[in-house]
Amino acid sequence: MRCVIARFPFELTKNGVLETMKGVKPEPVKGDSVIIGRRQYPVKQVGEVVTRQDRRDFSSAEVLRAMTALGFTCRTEAAPRPAPRLTPLQAASALLGSPA
Repeated sequence: MRCVIARFPFELTKNGVLETMKGVKPEPVKGDSVIIGRRQYPVKQVGEVVTRQDRRDFSSAEVLRAMTALGFTCRTEAAPRPAPRLTPLQAASALLGSPA
């Protein structure tokens, strides 16, 4: 499959990505990730290994798009949800504590 990452065209195949990532130890996942085989890799690590480009040259969205199109499972980091706002009555009750 032809895809463009960092303005450069690449011919990627699922088997080619599997072969390229074989033997590569996954770094700790902090954000978006791709599951290749039975391992979970950070998106930037996969992009760097597959394209042989510096991580600063491409965005994680470009690699996610390509890996999804190839059929790999991708996970995106969900933005943290803000704490639910309490009504003044609920806030006062929380401060006073609930009866045991």
